[in-house]
Amino acid sequence: MTTATPKLSRSTEGPGLIILLGALIGFGPLSIDMYLPAFPSIGESLHATAGEVERTLATFFAGLAVGQLLSGPVSDRFGRTKPLYAGLLLYVLGSIGCATAPSAEVLAACRFVQALGGSVGMVTSRAVVRDLHSGAAAARMMSRLVLVMGLAPVLAPLLGGWVLRAAGWRAIFGSHAVIGLIALGAAFAILPETAPARSGAPRSRPFQAMWGITKAPDFLGPALAAGLSQAGMFAYISGSPFVFITLHGVKPEHFGWFFGANAAGLVAVSQLNHWLLARASPERVLKQAVRIAALAGLALVAVAATGFGGLWGIALSLFVFVSSLGAITPNATALAMEQHAKQAGIASAVLGALQFLLAAGASAAVSASHDGTARPMGLGVAIAALLALAALGLTKRARRP
Repeated sequence: MTTATPKLSRSTEGPGLIILLGALIGFGPLSIDMYLPAFPSIGESLHATAGEVERTLATFFAGLAVGQLLSGPVSDRFGRTKPLYAGLLLYVLGSIGCATAPSAEVLAACRFVQALGGSVGMVTSRAVVRDLHSGAAAARMMSRLVLVMGLAPVLAPLLGGWVLRAAGWRAIFGSHAVIGLIALGAAFAILPETAPARSGAPRSRPFQAMWGITKAPDFLGPALAAGLSQAGMFAYISGSPFVFITLHGVKPEHFGWFFGANAAGLVAVSQLNHWLLARASPERVLKQAVRIAALAGLALVAVAATGFGGLWGIALSLFVFVSSLGAITPNATALAMEQHAKQAGIASAVLGALQFLLAAGASAAVSASHDGTARPMGLGVAIAALLALAALGLTKRARRP
């Protein structure tokens, strides 16, 4: 079926490759979080409502979901490097389109294009790790890349706030284009072709496998728990700029501190998760974490509906909810992948696409229900967390026999 992976030089296995792959897997968080402080400015500049601006986030999520489903099989069929070059070029063109968009509708369309390109880098980075390493070595390498997922939400809103203050919101997307060009040059210079040769399997086979995996309850339960929790996360991401900046008067350059604190909580709980797993099963830790997320979501709804606690009541509820994802995401992912080792790549693509499809739906729902209060965001977070708790029941029924 395959041939051996080509031998790689020391330089291609050194820090340069780690930094490049980390940057590629961080394209999604960077592209999402960096422009959040600019939501009010974008609305004012393009004469768009808050809901219309938030819709540009939903189209980006949709692009990431579609892009992952397409780029996974393409990467297996044509190799890692050529699709990555094309994806990064598409990301640059989409970023330029965002920077020059004359309306919210055009901005939303360009964000979709930008996401399609960025998703190739996210898929490629995970695939290259699988090509180069297996077992514990792959886990160690992947852990370095996953750190970017925690660092990007801390740094990106702060960087976006500074760029917004210095040069305006269009410069944020201009910086995305520059980052994409740098990544393209680095990929051309550093990244070797790591994909093993194919034997010419039918093109429809990966998509048939995707459909089969989605029907497996042992996959679907934890996958939905992970995806719905992420949907709650992106309901918060979609609604938080309006809630913090417009509703509660937080300065755009200070918004990143609230956002970064939540991301730091997520990183801290993900480290705590290692300690917990030495004392309890992944199923037990996952269930407790989802329960905490659901309680935090209900508390957020109560604060949004009554106004009790004001800004800090909302901030504390969100901190608890986002931090709980540090235990939900890794455990739910591990449980979903547990019985699908022979199709781990396709299962990973389905899992990632499912998360961003649900995220797009949650973001769109928050945008559509915008009413000038924090209630749409609060309801989006709470409903997603409660559905995640219900989804765990699918796994129980699947394992009961």
